[in-house]
Amino acid sequence: WPNWSVSERSVDADQSRVLGDELFTVLDLVQRERVLRRHLTDPGTPAAARDRLAHGLLDGKVGGPVADTVAGLAAARWSTSVDFLEALETLALRAVLARAERLADLEDVEDELFRFGRILEAQPRLRELLADENTPVDGRVALLDGLIEAKVTPVTRQLLDSAVRVPRGRSLELVVARLAEMVAAMRGRSVARVTAAAPLSDEQERRLAQSLSTIFGRSVSVQVELDPDLLGGLVIRVGDEVIDGSVAARLAKARQELPG
Repeated sequence: WPNWSVSERSVDADQSRVLGDELFTVLDLVQRERVLRRHLTDPGTPAAARDRLAHGLLDGKVGGPVADTVAGLAAARWSTSVDFLEALETLALRAVLARAERLADLEDVEDELFRFGRILEAQPRLRELLADENTPVDGRVALLDGLIEAKVTPVTRQLLDSAVRVPRGRSLELVVARLAEMVAAMRGRSVARVTAAAPLSDEQERRLAQSLSTIFGRSVSVQVELDPDLLGGLVIRVGDEVIDGSVAARLAKARQELPG
């Protein structure tokens, strides 16, 4: 750590939390209010006017840094209003993750997000309930709280809360996976999503991570999920690259090569 006192770190982390909360609040507002979003991103409106609109809307309701940030985004040119939302969300996520970085929680956050993603994958009905924008947001958040209360770091709680509050029509499972990848990138790592037929030992995970780091030329962290249908072997996904060494894949290939 730099030469900061604990209190200075805490203040800095708290500021990041507030920035993230406020940016997510603005994101929620702009997502819901299509007319407002159109005015904030209309290329036919002078940039200065869009800047004034943002400040008129936000001054006194959020902190000065957030009002200035949103106004700056509004004054820029965007191909679509969705791009504006993406930029706003990315800034909010970075503010929240900066808090985890200052508190040295990034590793825990990455692991918690991965584990929650596996829960969503295993329970499609839960995934649907948490992402259903036709139901009251308070009910979705209460359901989330019942699942993770006191079981995850405050940063993970903040990230998942925002994902449930503003799903933006996306698969919650994919949103959580993206968050985990952002955390891994902040740690200077790539994520290898490994599917195995049976659990790997700690030593096997360590050796696999070492091998993948050598292959890809960068640090790789391993996240393992189980699928008994593989029969044996591993399926490894790093970004868009897939290494399928499963027994099931080899059997499928052998069947294809049999004479008709």
